[in-house]
Amino acid sequence: MLKKEASKIVGGLSNPGKMPCYSINLPATECKTGAKLARVPGTVCYDCYALKNRYRMPIQQNAMGRRLGALLHPQWVEAMTTLITGHKYFRWHDSGDLQSVQHLKNIFEVCKQTPDTKHWLPTRESGLMKLIDPDVIPKNLIIRISATKVDGPPPSWWLWTSTVSTEDKTCPAPDQGGKCRSCRTCWDRSALNVVYAKH
Repeated sequence: MLKKEASKIVGGLSNPGKMPCYSINLPATECKTGAKLARVPGTVCYDCYALKNRYRMPIQQNAMGRRLGALLHPQWVEAMTTLITGHKYFRWHDSGDLQSVQHLKNIFEVCKQTPDTKHWLPTRESGLMKLIDPDVIPKNLIIRISATKVDGPPPSWWLWTSTVSTEDKTCPAPDQGGKCRSCRTCWDRSALNVVYAKH
């Protein structure tokens, strides 16, 4: 499959300025859990960055809508594999989250077909993750379950997590112009919890 055809099928990849790699985003309004948490003060989804600023621009909204609709395309796995092949890192969902178990299984298949790429998937869809046997997760994919509350503890039932804190951080981006630069901790399985500064 040519990249031009693949891009048309999936709606194109996103290229967040903070990241050292491409991503793919979906509308944050379609998050199963996050859309509910976005209305609850004190949660990590309240005042979500993906519900404001450039993510609210019509061109962005249209692109994310296309990507959401593309999830059901029969060639989605092949198209995503085509677009990711050759890239060292990939982040799933700089906006949005898992939509279904099938969506997650399709991501697993893409990861299997791109073994030279390190994949990172942050998610708050604990209900979906509890339906998956951790042993089937491809070794080149790290799934980080996000804590629900700002300054709250990480989920105890999953090995790799992330939290948001008003006092501490392990993510260096706030001190680096909001960019990852050389840091790849989020993709590193030896880092069990990543702490992001509240912003």
